[in-house]
Amino acid sequence: MPALPIYLDSQATTPIDPKVVEAMMPYFTNHYGNPASRQHAFGWEARDAVEHARRQVAEFVDCDPREVCFTSGATEANNLAIKGIVGANKGRHINVVTLATEHRAVLDPCRKLEALGVQVTIVSTDRDGLVNLQELERALTPDTVLISVMAANNEIGVLQPIGEISEMARDRNIVFHSDAVQAVGKVPFSIRKLGVDLISLSGHKIYGPKGIGALCFRRRRRTPLDPQMDGGGHERGLRSGTLNVPGIVGLGCAAAMCQQNIKSDSARMQTLRDRLLNGLRKRLDRITVNGSMEHRLPNNINVSFHGVEGSSLIVGLDDIAVSSGSACTSSHPEPSHVLRAIGIPDEHARAALRFGLNRWTSPDEIDYTIEKVTSLVTRLRQVSP
Repeated sequence: MPALPIYLDSQATTPIDPKVVEAMMPYFTNHYGNPASRQHAFGWEARDAVEHARRQVAEFVDCDPREVCFTSGATEANNLAIKGIVGANKGRHINVVTLATEHRAVLDPCRKLEALGVQVTIVSTDRDGLVNLQELERALTPDTVLISVMAANNEIGVLQPIGEISEMARDRNIVFHSDAVQAVGKVPFSIRKLGVDLISLSGHKIYGPKGIGALCFRRRRRTPLDPQMDGGGHERGLRSGTLNVPGIVGLGCAAAMCQQNIKSDSARMQTLRDRLLNGLRKRLDRITVNGSMEHRLPNNINVSFHGVEGSSLIVGLDDIAVSSGSACTSSHPEPSHVLRAIGIPDEHARAALRFGLNRWTSPDEIDYTIEKVTSLVTRLRQVSP
């Protein structure tokens, strides 16, 4: 019997690694200097810690440390990338292309820009959640300045063909941004090899702290960015504001640990994920996996249990933490926009659960989850009209 409750909502956030906490603690207490204070040792110490973390993040995603801009999280990084590119191209007609399955942290900034007169083209995906590259290419115009496609979907875990999209963008001299929050640390990701111009990262999705992230970019492409925050010129003028030193240290430590453990962590999580899916399929009929299984994160499975309501499932799974979709939209009563975008009927979208595994998920927890979900779904179907 595993310890309860069980946490299987790691697309929403991962548990922070104790080693990350250990690395951060001195910067809450003894090493409290401001890295912008250049006249004394307290500031130098903080500055050195920030630059060490910058190198760790750069090595993690294969870029130059000067190509790492720390932010408050991936939402800010997405806003800086999208609005920053558009702002750098002001004075001309602008087109931005993105996908219908993107996170709200991409779609909402695009809608804001659309209200300001920017043309935004939303490209659909197929039933597996994968973009059709020909359709994406047809959406590009001479006015397209930015393509924004997430590397891995936060709800269905689908991995997009980032390399192919990057090549398409490069051939047309279009800036390519990817929200890589869910992908980095789970699958190999290299800015240089993939040719992406900008990627967004978040600490709390890689066993680091909340409230810290980064926008990484390729200087060789001379990617123009209009800063979205002014007031001191921090982060080489891209993002003003006093740096969150403990958070940055935590992000750097988490990145280094993920880089070291990515192969073993991913293989282990995929084995357990498949164990979960196979166990559910053996015991229950009328269940479908949402999104491609071939092109998928190793720690994600999104399943619709036909004939029941997802909300009833979540209430019944009182000792297992799962979700019915993105944590950022869980307060909305509507079915997941991602599931709708890939053509899942509302009744099946409402019956969907997302399971997100992490490096501490155990076989006992998976087996307990299989039994609990099976029992609950069977009972709910018996009383369902």
